[in-house]
Amino acid sequence: MPSAVRRALISVSDKTGLTDFARYLEDQGVEILSTGGSARALAEAGVAVTEVSAHTGFPEILDGRVKTLHPRIHGGLLGVRGNAGHEQAMRDHGIAPIDLLVVNLYPFEATVAAGRPFDDCIENIDIGGPALIRAAAKNHAHVTVVVDAADYARVTEAMRADGGSVPAGLRQVLAAKAYAHTASYDAAIAGWFARMLDDPLPERIVLAATRRQMLRYGENPHQGAAFYSGGESRPGVATARQVQGKELSFNNLNDTDAAFELAAEFTEPAVAIIKHANPCGVATAASLAEAYAKAFACDPVSAFGGIVAVNRPLDAETARAIAEIFLEVVIAPAVEDEALAILAARKNLRLLDAGGLPDPAAPGMTVRSVAGGYLLQSRDDAVTAADVRSVTRRVPTNAEMADLMFAYRVAKHVKSNAIVFCKNGATVGVGAGQMSRVDSARLAAWKAEEARQAANEAMPRTEGAVVASDAFFPFPDGLIACAEAGATAVIQPGGSVRDDDVIAAADDHGLAMVFTGLRHFRH
Repeated sequence: MPSAVRRALISVSDKTGLTDFARYLEDQGVEILSTGGSARALAEAGVAVTEVSAHTGFPEILDGRVKTLHPRIHGGLLGVRGNAGHEQAMRDHGIAPIDLLVVNLYPFEATVAAGRPFDDCIENIDIGGPALIRAAAKNHAHVTVVVDAADYARVTEAMRADGGSVPAGLRQVLAAKAYAHTASYDAAIAGWFARMLDDPLPERIVLAATRRQMLRYGENPHQGAAFYSGGESRPGVATARQVQGKELSFNNLNDTDAAFELAAEFTEPAVAIIKHANPCGVATAASLAEAYAKAFACDPVSAFGGIVAVNRPLDAETARAIAEIFLEVVIAPAVEDEALAILAARKNLRLLDAGGLPDPAAPGMTVRSVAGGYLLQSRDDAVTAADVRSVTRRVPTNAEMADLMFAYRVAKHVKSNAIVFCKNGATVGVGAGQMSRVDSARLAAWKAEEARQAANEAMPRTEGAVVASDAFFPFPDGLIACAEAGATAVIQPGGSVRDDDVIAAADDHGLAMVFTGLRHFRH
């Protein structure tokens, strides 16, 4: 059984809950060592405290950069109890054992987030704190290390139950947490330096994130999963407040992220409906309610049980339409009170208030794991505009060009191979994830025809529509399939060795076609 805690070193930046914890330690007869602001806060609260400089016999120097980097501190943390050689050395050098370390680090990330100058950020890189944490965590067989105020209660309860000592199992858990804490801290510093040096793909990367939620399972019930937040700060699923509904699943989170990123692409009121990470309806309109109706009409069958994202505060009219069918998740940058009241009747519907919209043009990175490594790339934040050029005899009309630009933004969010039919600011058919582009074209047309028949409409929805392709047509067949479905204009990157053949096919079918020079593969 470990011996009771007799001496603690406290040095924290975040003083949440500190006074009550320190008072408990004092009541147990624990000697408290402390530094700087922590020592002042404890003394002002009436807690007996010994300054570290008095304990070491060496003053703080270099504007406080050196205060705990001393053998009497690190020896007290690292000395192995029961090791005769260690104990003799500690006696010879007047080193008293330290049984409990309570440290959290200078607020480096908060300083960076506040936009402080470079030198201020450097000064908020903690040196002594990580050294103390790592020393105590290494010697967790004898020392308890606490880096999170949320753990004060755990340690207090353990000491009460174990006669003033902390059990080995908890010390090991806290040590693991401590190493993760310092690793995350160093990752934030390394990431900041990379940004300062404009090096988005540095030689070494360190990924750090904090677990927000244990999930029931992953994509399938036999897979374990959890939700972590970290990295860049953008509004979205990681910032969202769940207003109501069942617990979010792995697939919910993945699909909701895809939906919200797509809705954020547009400046007009926009709605994106996602199923299995692919859009099954996207539209813009003068109001959210109109945009939702247009998006839903694209593929009502697939929309059932889907994810809805909007790029405006969710209003009552849109909420009433949403409440008419079963949906898994709705995410919005804000939710009006009347909309909240309407959707409250749908108790299982997960409603997320993201507190803002992600900026689709903001630089950032995406990460994907592969066996034994990671793939990193910059986010696809490109927008097709000035580089678009007409390559056919017929030039798109203004209305066609508006739809082409809308369609190309949607295609950017569809799994490749992607073909998207659009008309009047709304998708009418989406072909996603096929192994050949012509199959995607046929699938998109077939989906549009299925929806037309279900709605008992007279005219094919693809008649007079425009088409976006996320990559070039390698052969004319895919483009011809689009033309046969009634498309009048096409937007694609170009760049195929058979571009001339594809252009000729477009001319033969009276299509207007533009090249962007910009591919949008999404795998």
